[in-house]
Amino acid sequence: MSLKNIINAILYLPRLPFLFLIRLYQKTFSPDHGFTKTIFPHGYCKFHPSCSEYGYQAIHKYGILVGFLKTGWRILRCNPWSKGGIDLP
Repeated sequence: MSLKNIINAILYLPRLPFLFLIRLYQKTFSPDHGFTKTIFPHGYCKFHPSCSEYGYQAIHKYGILVGFLKTGWRILRCNPWSKGGIDLP
């Protein structure tokens, strides 16, 4: 294992609890991913990917701080006056 791989693994470790919590939310309470998916078969979120999946991808890609900021901005944009659509992190 190279030094670069070790450094990348160390930098990735702090993200894991947050990524786990997002997946836990998705599997339990999320209307787009969890057991309530049967109530909303076509999805609930007007954006694609859903806000929780966007948060997961943003934290995974950019880290905790930037990922939280991008996710917060996404959640603020999720309102009745927003057009929605495809919005990737």
